[in-house]
Amino acid sequence: MKLRLPGRRDSAETTTGADTDLTQQLERGSGKGRPTPKRSEAQGRRQGPPPPPPTTRKEAYRRMRATQASRRPEARAAAARGDDNYLPSRDRGPVRKYVRDIVDARRNVGSFFLVIAAVALIGTIAPSAIVKNYASLLLFGFFLVMIVDSVILSRRIKSKVAERFPKGDQATRGVAWYGISRSTMIRRWRFPKPDVPLGADV
Repeated sequence: MKLRLPGRRDSAETTTGADTDLTQQLERGSGKGRPTPKRSEAQGRRQGPPPPPPTTRKEAYRRMRATQASRRPEARAAAARGDDNYLPSRDRGPVRKYVRDIVDARRNVGSFFLVIAAVALIGTIAPSAIVKNYASLLLFGFFLVMIVDSVILSRRIKSKVAERFPKGDQATRGVAWYGISRSTMIRRWRFPKPDVPLGADV
């Protein structure tokens, strides 16, 4: 039998208690003993506390501009994909999307406008009077062909839209002019970007 002196602990108990305390300290230091934090919470702790509120109107405006600038590339990419949440009002809706597909699926005379206009402009400043006359005739003839093609496109858009949306529950006013104005742009410069290839059946 082992005698225990008053006020003193057994060496085994002391060692056990020390080991327990050391284990608890290691668990607290390593994060054991509590649920694993979520990724958002961990990221929030790594990012630090939120910035203090602005004290002046100029500082608030500066922060707003910085926030808008950081979000602008993402918003432009979404608009280029045709996301209605980021498009201007004139491009929103299923009708406008369908009109864009109609225009992008065909070869439009109007898409060559900038090229023909540049050639005609160069011809008008040429020293030769014959070249100037040919340049003027080229531009005049191109305008006639573009007008005819625009009329054909307008009729196609109206008939297609009426067939796709027969109930009239979508806004169809001005869709012909919307399609014609898009057809005058070079295909790769159109915005939103074309979703259908040339010759697609829409």
